[in-house]
Amino acid sequence: MADSSKSEPDSVHYTPLPPDQNCDVLPPYFPGRRRPLRAICTVGFALFFVAVYAFWPSDPDVKIVRMRLKSVHVHRVPHVAVDVSVFLTVRVQNTDVYSMDYSQLEVAVGYRGKRLGHVRSERGHVRARGSSYVDAELDLDGVEIFSDVVFLLEDLAKGTVPFDTVTEVKGQLGLFFLHFPLQ
Repeated sequence: MADSSKSEPDSVHYTPLPPDQNCDVLPPYFPGRRRPLRAICTVGFALFFVAVYAFWPSDPDVKIVRMRLKSVHVHRVPHVAVDVSVFLTVRVQNTDVYSMDYSQLEVAVGYRGKRLGHVRSERGHVRARGSSYVDAELDLDGVEIFSDVVFLLEDLAKGTVPFDTVTEVKGQLGLFFLHFPLQ
């Protein structure tokens, strides 16, 4: 016969307490270690989310403040179309903490899936958390009088005109005293 104490692999035996003593066994307690760790993690996550919110880029508010007609050319063949060139001064309200110095800005403008023209601007600066005025030139090429104007008047009556834009920028993005290339 085998000894029963040897058949159990490395079992731990506790000696029972005398019956007149009551005792509870508690896990080890390390006072003050968990609360500061939770507080540090909570504050760290809060600071992270505040930083993400503050540095997340947002769309600038753009408003045309001055327009000056440069040229108008009317085409009658094969269909009636107009080429228009306009000098613009645009106010850019930037709510971000980033500034932008650009050497070239090109914006393609489309309307209802058709390319109308483009906006060009040479050298400029958009301040961080402020307003800047940017000079640009708008060229609308071959705007068809009858098909495009009817839809444009219809959208104006609704209160919104859905222009499509694609922007290309070459310059630098500034954050405090640091400057990063932007293309």
